[in-house]
Amino acid sequence: MLDAYLVEWGSQLLRWLHVIAAIAWIGSSFFFIHLDASLKAAPDAPLNEAGKPTQFIAWQVHGGGFYAMRKYLVAPETLPAELTWHKWQAYWTWISGFFLLVWVYYAQSELYLIDPAVMALSPLAAGAIGIAALAGGWLFYDLLCRSPLGRNDVVLGLLGFGYVVAASYAFASVFSGRGALIHTGALMATIMSANVFFVIMPNQRRTIAAMMAGEKPDPALGKQAKQRSLHNNYITLPVLFLMLANHYPVTYANSTVIPLLVALIIVAGALIRHFYNVRHADHARSPWWTWAVAALALWLAFWVAMASSPGGRERLGLAPLPETKPIALAGLVPAPPEVETIVTGRCAMCHAPEPVWPGIQIAPKGVFLHDPVAIARQRRAIAVQAVLTHAMPPANLSGMTEAERRVLAAWVAQPRESITKR
Repeated sequence: MLDAYLVEWGSQLLRWLHVIAAIAWIGSSFFFIHLDASLKAAPDAPLNEAGKPTQFIAWQVHGGGFYAMRKYLVAPETLPAELTWHKWQAYWTWISGFFLLVWVYYAQSELYLIDPAVMALSPLAAGAIGIAALAGGWLFYDLLCRSPLGRNDVVLGLLGFGYVVAASYAFASVFSGRGALIHTGALMATIMSANVFFVIMPNQRRTIAAMMAGEKPDPALGKQAKQRSLHNNYITLPVLFLMLANHYPVTYANSTVIPLLVALIIVAGALIRHFYNVRHADHARSPWWTWAVAALALWLAFWVAMASSPGGRERLGLAPLPETKPIALAGLVPAPPEVETIVTGRCAMCHAPEPVWPGIQIAPKGVFLHDPVAIARQRRAIAVQAVLTHAMPPANLSGMTEAERRVLAAWVAQPRESITKR
């Protein structure tokens, strides 16, 4: 009981930190992308050998003050006494996100990550696959960027798009739908953070080191860093959607359509960012068509998700999906009859493959409580929602009694060993 309470609080605090860090990182990233796009040649800027300006400026107003922001094509002649580095927002977003992934998905893999109907994995194997995929995913992307293909931004973008969609398919072939979505988002977020840590910041340090040595900085360093920064900019919105999607079972009710959903969300998010990137540079050239295509992609994602879920198919008059019987994890003993009676009677009207409660088409949070195996898998969630907090059933609509909650409390309070080995 105490463990379940601590797990919830730990998850809440880690998520709080993660969101704060992400707001700081995404905010500064979007600001600098906007700033870079809105810069104009500074009238007093010296020209380079090709006769082009070496400095650019943008005027902005905020909070009653005026700001003149100047960008140097390579670097200033001398370094300022104080220089602000934008890096810790990115680092702490990834650090907090990784620990949140470990806390929620790896420490509770039997609840959120492993689906025996997809692949029978041990918690250790599931966590190892997840971590290896994140590390290997970054390495593959980095090699792709450094290869000759990386010299063409359009080709590189298309290859990166196909790579992420393929990765989502691989995740859906190993993990639960919820686990597949969060790992696809985590892979993209790892690429973003690693771009900052392994490319953008080191290149900036090399530029400064060259200046301090009295040498001319290599412009290629800035070009490489800008390419990675642009990638981060375009995949930010899809990453945010995928991170939030794990809270909405409409997106992961059917793992087979996850790659298509990921593809549509990437298209929509990238096009929205493209609109603002162009608009910041020149309002007259704003590509309004991107909103129509993004809306179409989201509309298709909606129908794909609906047509692939049990309740959605029924609503659309489509043939029902093949019925799948829950598979117990190794060593997991189904819930005893007295617990099954309570949970199926008070909770299964919503938490079933095909809910019967009016207005609910998909089981909330993708949690199924319609048979002893499914109930046993959700033991920790039942402890938090129905025993510790009485949050479920919501507003106690189904009338769960205090005596019934005590039965559940006695069941979830049993040592795990006595439940899995009896």
